[in-house]
Amino acid sequence: MRTAIVIFGATGDLSCRKLVPALFGNFRKQRLSELTSIVGFASSPLKDEEFRRRMKEAIQTVAPEDFNEDDWGRFAPMLSYQSGDFAQSSGYQALAKKLHDGSEPPQNCLFYTATDPTFFPIIVAQLHASKLLAEDNENCQRRIVIEKPFGHDLQSAEALNRELHCMLKEEQIYRIDHYLGKETVQNVIVFRFGNAIFEPLWNRNYVDHVQITVAEKVGVEHRARYYEKAGVLRDMFQNHLMQLLTLVAMEPPAIYEADALRNEKVKVLMALREIAPETSSRFTVRAQYSGYRDEAGVDRNSTTETFAALKCYVDNWRWQGVPFYLRSGKMLKEKSSEIVVQFRRPPTQILDIQAGRTELFTNRLSICIQPDEGLHLRFITKVPDQGLQIRPVNMDFHFRDSFGEKSIPEAYERLLLDALTGDASLFARSDEIECSWKFIDTVLAGWASDSAPPLLTYAPYTWGPAASDSLLGRDGRWWMHDCKMHSGVDVGGGA
Repeated sequence: MRTAIVIFGATGDLSCRKLVPALFGNFRKQRLSELTSIVGFASSPLKDEEFRRRMKEAIQTVAPEDFNEDDWGRFAPMLSYQSGDFAQSSGYQALAKKLHDGSEPPQNCLFYTATDPTFFPIIVAQLHASKLLAEDNENCQRRIVIEKPFGHDLQSAEALNRELHCMLKEEQIYRIDHYLGKETVQNVIVFRFGNAIFEPLWNRNYVDHVQITVAEKVGVEHRARYYEKAGVLRDMFQNHLMQLLTLVAMEPPAIYEADALRNEKVKVLMALREIAPETSSRFTVRAQYSGYRDEAGVDRNSTTETFAALKCYVDNWRWQGVPFYLRSGKMLKEKSSEIVVQFRRPPTQILDIQAGRTELFTNRLSICIQPDEGLHLRFITKVPDQGLQIRPVNMDFHFRDSFGEKSIPEAYERLLLDALTGDASLFARSDEIECSWKFIDTVLAGWASDSAPPLLTYAPYTWGPAASDSLLGRDGRWWMHDCKMHSGVDVGGGA
C-alpha cells in the first residue's frame, strides 16, 4: 500500500532536526516501506535534489552515528519537494498532481503542520478545498498532525477545534505533544498498570504528595518572538506538564485503546481544582530569569514569565487532599524532567527515635524522564554493625544499562509511526485540549488580577526563585532532584 507523508514547513527547524531524521530512523529500522513518499512543502523555491541535500546534511548533523550512505541511498529517492504559499490554492493543486502522478497513487496520506500555529486552519482549509482530505473508501486514510501550541487559550482552542471539525472527523486529527512519544513517559503507564506492587499504594492513603518538574537549562534562544506571546504556562504547562499529570493520576482504562486511555485522562483534567484569582498568590509562583529582557527579540519591559510553580489538587476519590506540585522554567540549574511520588511516613517513627535521629525518612519513587532515563526507589535499611542506625538507600533502574546505550529512540519516531498506522493513543483529543486550557486560563486570570503574585526575578542556572521553595516549605516539604541518584549521592534530602 502506497503512503504519502506531506510536511508543511519542511525547510524549518522542526522538520530538519526532528521529523525527517525520525522518518529516516524508522526507515533504517524497516518500519517505513520504500513505497512511502515524503513530500516537503514550503515557500522556498527548491528543487528535489536541493531538498534532499539539505535533509542529508540535517541528518548527518543531528544523528551522525545513525547515518550511512547505503541507507541514505535507498531513502533519498522517497524525498521530493513542492514549493507553494500556504494560503494560495496553486501550491495545493500542484501538490495534488505530484501525489497522484504515476500508475499507483497513494492510498493513505499523512499531512504534518510543522508551521507557525496561525497557518494550521489555513492549511487544513486549502487541503479540504483541493479534495486532498477526502477519504473515498475505508482503505483510503487521510490524517493530519497538528503541532503545538493548539490555541492560545480556551476560546481560541475551541474555535480551532470547530474549524477543524467542519472539514475533518475527530479521528482524522492527531494533536501532537512530543513528550508522549518519550519512552520514559510511555513507561509510566506500563510501570503503573503492568506491576501489581505499586498500584495498590497509588492513592491518597499512601501518597503524601507528587512533584512534577520539567526544567530547561537554555534560555529562549531563537524563540523569543513566540515566547513573548506564550510564556512558560502556555509553552510547557498546558501540554507537557498536564500530560504528565494525567498519566500519574489517571485510573486504569478497561482496555489499552486510544479512546479508553484518553477518557481516563480527561477525567483527571475535569477533576483538577481550579485556582481562583483570590488564591493565586498562595498556590502559584511566577518569575523571570535575570537577563531575559536583554535577549534578542524580547521587549525591554517584558513581564513574560520564564518560570512557574503551581500547587494543584485533583478532586476525585483516589487523590482527594494530595497536593501535586508542578514547576517548569528556563535557565534553570539542570536540564531535567522527572516525576517524584513521595509516600507517607509510617504511622510511628520508632526506628528514627531509637536511633536518636531527628530527620524522618520516608519512601519515594522517582521517574526520571530525561536526561538519565530510569526509575529510582528509595527505602530504609539498617547500617551493618551500627546498632539500629538506619540510612536511606536507592534501588535504581536505568534504561541504557538494561537495554543498551542506543535503546532510547527519538520521540518523533514513535509518534509518526502511530499516526501512520492510525493509533491515536499518544495524541490529544479535542476535549482533553479544552479541559487543559480551562485550567490554565484560571491561572492566567489570577495572574492578571489584583491578587496576582509578584513577578519575581531569579538568577540563571539556579532552581528558580526562593518563593518556589516556600510554596512547598509552608507544607513542610521541599523539591527533590533525584535524577542524579545514580551518581551515588542522594541529593534529594530526607523528606
